[in-house]
Order: sequence, then structure tokens, then C-alpha cells
Amino acid sequence: MDTQNIDWKKHKGGIFVVIVLGIVYDTLTKKILIGRRVRDPHIKELTWAFPGGKPEYSEDLDEAVKREVKEETNLNVESLGTIFAKTYPEKKELLSIYYLCEVKSGKEKAGDDFVELKWVKPEELEKYFKTSFHPKLKEYIMNLN
Repeated sequence: MDTQNIDWKKHKGGIFVVIVLGIVYDTLTKKILIGRRVRDPHIKELTWAFPGGKPEYSEDLDEAVKREVKEETNLNVESLGTIFAKTYPEKKELLSIYYLCEVKSGKEKAGDDFVELKWVKPEELEKYFKTSFHPKLKEYIMNLN
């Protein structure tokens, strides 16, 4: 579907572009993996982000987040489940579903849409993110142990 040519004002009933995002958390270091993007196609202000992307139509969402994280980080992760979902003030038609993930294997390496990866402490996230960071998602991340 070409989202550039959709008249979103005609679809007030909730047509969204779904994005699955992995909150890849290392319980030993207490850090989260983020990646730096260049020229995000949906939100131009987006630079640092959680790994993720669009699921295929026939794809299970848990499998999609694992695939997307692998493509962008080279890590094999396990999805521990959905933790949050939101739309964005910057781009109302995007619906992001966040999953808590843990690394199962692999060595991180930036790929696909990412040009750099970085492990950061939860309290450092906001200094990297230039877009909205929902308070409830922030609270959840700050309480990870």
C-alpha cells in the first residue's frame, strides 16, 4: 500500500501504518539498545530509535519484531510480549507497538535502517530521542530490573 497517496482525513475510523519496535534490554548491564537512523521515511525528526519496522501482512507480530530487530542489529532476540502501543503527534497515521525483548544470540552490528548502535541506560534515552517519548513508556522503561 502506498501510504503517500492516501487521504488520511477521509479515514477517521482508524487506518494505521503499523510499526513493531523492540525494547532490547540487557538485564546484566541494565541497558537498552538503540540505533541511529539517517533520513527516516516517516518522521524526519527521528534520529535515534528503538529497532523495528513494518510487519508483513501474513506475519505474526511477535515474529515480525524478532525479524526486524535481527535485520537492524544482527541480534537474535526473544519477544517477551507487548508492553505499550501509541500513535505520534508528529505522524498520526503511525501506530507503534512496543515489545520487551531479550538477546538470545548474535553480535550486534548496525544494519538495514541503522548506521550506528548504542547501549544506553534508561535514564539516558531522552537525550538521544528528538521525537515524543510517551510518559507511560518512559515509566515502564525506568522500572525495568
